[in-house]
Parts: sequence; structure tokens; C-alpha cells
Amino acid sequence: MPSPALLSPFQLRDLTLKNRIVISPMCQYSAVDGVVTDWHLVHLGRFALGGAALVFVEATGVEARGRISPGDVGLWNDDQARALARIAEFLKANGAAAGIQLAHAGRKGSTRRPWDGGAELNGEDAAKGEPPWETLAPSARPFADNYPVPRTMSMADMAEVIIAFREAALRAQDAGFDVVEIHAAHGYLLHEFLSPLSNHRTDDYGADRRGRMKFPLEVIETVRAVWPERKPLFLRISSSDYVEGGVTIEDSVAFAKAAKALGVDVVDCSSGGNTSTPPKLSPGYQVPYAEAVRQGADIATMAVGLILDANLAEEIVSGGKADLIALARPALDDPNFAIHASAVLTGAPDYTLAPTPAKSGLDRLAQSLRHMNKA
Repeated sequence: MPSPALLSPFQLRDLTLKNRIVISPMCQYSAVDGVVTDWHLVHLGRFALGGAALVFVEATGVEARGRISPGDVGLWNDDQARALARIAEFLKANGAAAGIQLAHAGRKGSTRRPWDGGAELNGEDAAKGEPPWETLAPSARPFADNYPVPRTMSMADMAEVIIAFREAALRAQDAGFDVVEIHAAHGYLLHEFLSPLSNHRTDDYGADRRGRMKFPLEVIETVRAVWPERKPLFLRISSSDYVEGGVTIEDSVAFAKAAKALGVDVVDCSSGGNTSTPPKLSPGYQVPYAEAVRQGADIATMAVGLILDANLAEEIVSGGKADLIALARPALDDPNFAIHASAVLTGAPDYTLAPTPAKSGLDRLAQSLRHMNKA
């Protein structure tokens, strides 16, 4: 059988990914003062053991007010960086590249964890030791009625946030990460600037597409300047807002072109998150966005969103619709997705995708199954 495209290596600057399977950032809302715990090590480590080529730490706040909830991971101090270094070291020691997504929640910050309702923090939360904080946005418009009203960002605020992204990128480098992804999707701060639905500014940072792109591009330029040249930079976008007057795929292609010119290597094509309007869900529903950005901006893309099985993932990569496949919930359901995909696509599982301790046991399992089949 021909070698599956999904299992082929992919070169990004000096980093070679062993296959095209990436674990998408997944918020766990379980950090303590922004510091990762053993939960995060086990949660992320299992994907390296399962053969994924690149594993991303969840959306990581570049400053305290950039968190979604009090349980978010952060990278605004050295204690947080030291804890994250343990995860990066484990991932790389077990065959996966280590990635981290740098984020700022903007107007969607200062909220409860999803399992606590997700609405804005209040006095009851403060009494439990989790007080609300001031949120920032391009314009003073809340995301929804049960979210805090943000403060319109001044030039000084924007400068502070840019510095926070810069310092977080430097800490990510010191912590040993191979890849940084800038989060400009899902209704968080950089997406808020990009979208006419949330950006009502009339200065140089609003008014038209060029103005709305200005602040996110300044963040990208700043991060790329301090992120080592040999290491790839990813960008996650919401390719469409799903409503009239919001971000369109044409806007996203234009943003991707500008981001590529500043040194972005891969665009991670998600969608939505800046309104309550849900997408129409189906397997691979966001793949057309990845294909459009790949073609329109001439840049590598990563497809994400209900890519539920190996055959669909293979069809996306082999068909030139995207270069990488990002998995979130399907990987939670099957941390060994890469190994199982090799069995589906080649007829036999490739246990070399797993690190040696796991491979040894898996090889013995395969021997036992062959013995049983012969009996």
C-alpha cells in the first residue's frame, strides 16, 4: 500500500514533525494561580505516548487579566514557566514536539469555569477566593448579557498587552517549547479586534479591515521578533463569524497573507466564538476554511473540527486541503489516535509511533493476538 499522507513527516523551519497529527489546545480550567499541575502533565503526556507529532498546551494567558477563568494556565511569571518546562520536557522525551498557545481572553475573561456556569465572576466567587477582574476589549461591548462589560483599550493598554505577549514568548523559549501559536480566534482579544462585530473603533485600530488587523499583526510581529528563527510560529484564527457583518473567509485570507509576511508558518483554521450563533456541525465542517486559506494565502494550514476518523484525516491531507490535522475531543476519546490511524490506513498498527516502554507492551499484545488468530 502507498504510504499514507497523514503519517508522512512535515518540515517546519528546523522542526520535523513525524506525522501530520496535532493535538489541539484544550482548556482544562484546572491550573492554580496560572501554574499547571500533575493533571496537565498526565492529560498532555498521554497524547505523546499515543503517537501524535505535536502536542499543544491549552490557551495560556499572557497576563492575569487575559485569563478566561481563574483556572486558566498562565505564562506571565517564572513559576508558571518552570512548571510548563516539565511538560515540554516530557513531551519531547516521548516523541512529540511541544507547543504552547499564547492567548488573551479580552472581553470573554473574568468568568466562571464552564462546569460552574461560565457566567461572569461576582461577589460569591470573590468570597471563595476568586474575585472578578477588569476585562479589556477594542470597544466597551460585552460578549453577552451575563459577561462583564469590558473597558475600551487605550494605546497604553495595547502596548502593555504586546509586551505581555513578548515576555510570554521569551518564557516559552526558556521553557523548551518547539512551537508557539498565537490565539486570534474564538472571540478572544485578537479576534475581537479583527471582527466588525466587536471592534467599533474609529481610530487606526478599527474602521476598516486594515485597521482591524493592525493590533493583531503588531502582536504577531513582536512575537516573531523574539521567537527563534529556527522555530515555527502558528496562528489560530476564526475563519468566519457565521453572521452577516462579521469576519468572512475573504477577511481571513487577507489576514493570513499579512501574517505570513511577518513570519507565521501555519494558520490553524477554526471558526466562530465571537457571537452566540452556532455553526452547522458535520464531520470536518471547518475543512473548507483551511483549504481556502491554504490556497488564497499560499501558506500551510491546519484543519480542525470534528475530524473523527483516520480516513477523513487522510483524505484532507492527501487531497491538499490542509497540511496538518488538529484533534481535540476525538483525541480525548482516543489518545492513541495516531497508532490506530496507522492500523486503519496501512492494515497494521505502527507501534514505533509510541515511545519504547509503551511500544514493548504493544508489541507483545500484537504477538498474542497473532498467536490467538493462528490457534
